[in-house]
Amino acid sequence: MYAIVDIETTGGKFNEEGITEIAIYQHNGQKVTDQFISLVNPEREIQPFVEKLTGINSKMLRSAPRFFEIAKRILEITENCLIVAHNADFDYRILRTEFKRLGYNFERDSLCTVTLSQQLLPEKESYKLGQLVRSLGIPISDRHRAQGDALATVKLFELLLEKDSNKEILKSQIKALHTHRVPSKYLSVIEELPTATGVYYLHNAVGDILYIGKSKNIQKRVRAHLMGSDRKSQKIQEKLHKVNFETTGSELIALLKEQHEIKKNQPRINKDGRYRLYPMGIRIDRTTEYHQLILEQVRAQREYLAVFKNGRVAKHQMTQWIEKFELCQKHTSLQETDGACFGYKNNRCKGACVGEESAEHYNQRFESLPPQNHYPYDDFLMVCHGRKDGEYSFIYIENQQYKGYGFYELNHQINSKDKILNRMIAMEDNSDCRALILAHIKKNKYRKLIPLDTIVVSSN
Repeated sequence: MYAIVDIETTGGKFNEEGITEIAIYQHNGQKVTDQFISLVNPEREIQPFVEKLTGINSKMLRSAPRFFEIAKRILEITENCLIVAHNADFDYRILRTEFKRLGYNFERDSLCTVTLSQQLLPEKESYKLGQLVRSLGIPISDRHRAQGDALATVKLFELLLEKDSNKEILKSQIKALHTHRVPSKYLSVIEELPTATGVYYLHNAVGDILYIGKSKNIQKRVRAHLMGSDRKSQKIQEKLHKVNFETTGSELIALLKEQHEIKKNQPRINKDGRYRLYPMGIRIDRTTEYHQLILEQVRAQREYLAVFKNGRVAKHQMTQWIEKFELCQKHTSLQETDGACFGYKNNRCKGACVGEESAEHYNQRFESLPPQNHYPYDDFLMVCHGRKDGEYSFIYIENQQYKGYGFYELNHQINSKDKILNRMIAMEDNSDCRALILAHIKKNKYRKLIPLDTIVVSSN
């Protein structure tokens, strides 16, 4: 759990400031679960420049509660939470100072969205809250007021959580809050999990990721792990300490995130997923006189006509192409033989194997093989369902390469390439991504495709 905080103060000498306004949004990593917003009577003068900046004056605060009157509520809403703030050192110091005046030692772990933004958004020119969120297309109102700045920080933090593909934020949460507590039973975690589509992360006691999975119903899938008796379930039950999750709305994004993060994080129990979802591919080798049709394990940097989940399906497809386009089995990876191929003996080969058909004529037929591995446009957005009502997700393809995904609520947030990139969570392209995206396009499992020639190239 997180407590996203913004505080306005009186200004003044170090550790002599008083709080004039506070906003706290409790967040479970997916949505706001509680909130507290209040003006505060600081019982001291407000510096003139602060009054001009925030618009908060002493007259507004005469009837506001003093800090000791709201201290209990602050303790309740931040209990078992990481304090998250833009320049967290300041907000956390102010809270500790106020509690210290009451004789109470306020201690929480904290995360700073300035530091996180510098790590996850290294290309930004400014990390000041106003300039940063505007560059990301995040709306902000009531600037320099606690509620407005805190709401903008909530939206920023949600975007940073999405961009945190290494799960450093989640790992820090585990290490900060759960290093001394190892429960013997895990079924209680089920109640905290959603029944929505997304990706889930199973952690051990020190925060390392044991297993990454995806499901249309996260709660149901994790329950199966916790109640299963197979070898994988037993390994999970032996080491499991905490479950985190990210809802995606779109099943395709869940699939893309799962395969990407398994490859990147290498969880111990995800042995199969460390490699490829579609490990077999068919390609054309054009380096020989007679072009060769090759079935092999997929390798990076090679272009394939299609990729497959197993060799049996791939071989079946390859055999169909050989028959349909009258290709010679000798010039494929299916048959290694001297002399005539099996198809020639049965009048299904035009004689490339014995030199009766010229290489030029034979090679022309390869151009008729279906380009099953190409997207319908070179540059486009694939729009799918979002995580909540009013939100949409997008998959971004540029120059036939998968670049990443993101979420948006308003069309103007994706009406230029710059804004698309600002909202996008970058991911690495590979043959698995292509196969997953193409399968969803073929089955019409999306809301719409938007060619990028209908989108402005730059927001400038």
